[in-house]
Amino acid sequence: MLLLVYDYMPNGSLDNHIFCEEGRSTSPLSWPLRYKIIAGVASALNYLHNEYDQKVVHRDLKASNIMLDSDFNARLGDFGLARALENDKTSYAELEGVHGTMGYIAPECFHTGRATRESDVYGFGAVVLEVVCGQRPWTKNEGYECLVDWIWFLHREQRILDAVDPRLGNDCVAEEAERALKLGLACSHPIASERPKMQTIVQIISGSVPVPHVPPFKPAFVWPAMDLSSLASELTQTTTTEYTPMNSTTHSTHVDFSDSGSLV
Repeated sequence: MLLLVYDYMPNGSLDNHIFCEEGRSTSPLSWPLRYKIIAGVASALNYLHNEYDQKVVHRDLKASNIMLDSDFNARLGDFGLARALENDKTSYAELEGVHGTMGYIAPECFHTGRATRESDVYGFGAVVLEVVCGQRPWTKNEGYECLVDWIWFLHREQRILDAVDPRLGNDCVAEEAERALKLGLACSHPIASERPKMQTIVQIISGSVPVPHVPPFKPAFVWPAMDLSSLASELTQTTTTEYTPMNSTTHSTHVDFSDSGSLV
């Protein structure tokens, strides 16, 4: 039997401090504490993905599963869905299907039923956005059905800082807030291969590495997944691919791509 022993967390879970909801009298967290918590969660997830003896996927990253000690240091909690990846495996799947919480589950998981480090990064992105904005992932704003779509709209309109929790007032470092919001969008990229890795995320939060480019429009989810950069490279030159059926030596199919990228 495996037992997890936690220190006492007198400040409870993160969601009790960032969401302004009826029946909750806790004052909102200051900006320095919010940024400290984001950095702490990133460090913990990087440890699970890259530094622990086995690669571990958490599978249920969300504010209510992040615990805060007396100094508001973040600790990842609720490892009930966490799984270690065996040997060189990059994903974990169960017969029961997709596990996790809606709003934090990466879109590809609904097609593969598999949890990966990339799907953990998607959940981390959702946490970053809700910490900065003080809103849950499914919150509707300005006609947008979810938080990430609204923030992507603000990014396109070059007013992304409008997403910052208004309860913070002037208690916010604009450079850090913009960095965190753009990082949250980068982690929320619908295509798993386009999301940053946890090692890079830790460096971005520290300010030693810039945030990767975030397109003005949210990219469409594509399935099956494809490497968009390699596809674009291939379409810039004429290539010929031949396919010979397994049971035939007399028929073949030729596909030619012109220099303009159109199918000939």
